[in-house]
Amino acid sequence: MEENNEQQERRENIIECGIVETNNSRGRIRSLNIIGTIEGHTLLPSGTKSTKYEHVLPHLVAVEEDDEVDGLLVLLNTVGGDVEAGLAMAEMIAGMKKPTVSLVLGGSHSIGVPLAVATDKSFIVPSATMTIHPMRINGIVIGVMQTFRYLNKMQDRIIDFIVRNSKIDHENFKKLMLATDEIANDVGTVLFGEQAVEYGLIDAVGGVKDALSALYDMIDKK
Repeated sequence: MEENNEQQERRENIIECGIVETNNSRGRIRSLNIIGTIEGHTLLPSGTKSTKYEHVLPHLVAVEEDDEVDGLLVLLNTVGGDVEAGLAMAEMIAGMKKPTVSLVLGGSHSIGVPLAVATDKSFIVPSATMTIHPMRINGIVIGVMQTFRYLNKMQDRIIDFIVRNSKIDHENFKKLMLATDEIANDVGTVLFGEQAVEYGLIDAVGGVKDALSALYDMIDKK
């Protein structure tokens, strides 16, 4: 009966939050999927695939405090979303003492960039992309200097986090963010797998086996 309950709980975790736990001789790993749009304080339409920050934050605390969990694997395929929610999740991951590895699959755009670089080591598959662009704002915008100062401060918080947690420097990241000749009808840059590594944004090009191997190596060293 206990096994059935455990299997049911595992299934519910996969369905509701995209959480999977694996266990073998090298260690117990918890994986976290960050997919679709990152949902913040406002509910997204029911037809939109989303990652809810109120699910992710307590899960990260549980991983950090669970003595049976040895490491965290973060799988990313996100278009971005709520800036404050995404940055809060990234700060949580960056502050963990447990070994962490991220793997960008498909894409990790906009506020997905800080989430990709927040782990101890980051990987990206060759076909994946990362879109870097200035911060967007929805809803009513009051056309006063205070609004623009606020946007600048928020943008600086994001850039500082990315620079602090990757090998790219502030100047190069800002150039990518403000490029006007890369994206049609928009400002910013799209980086493919190898380009993201060349710029120092991501540590290495690789797939699931590479990400898992790096995570097990970190667990062994710890």
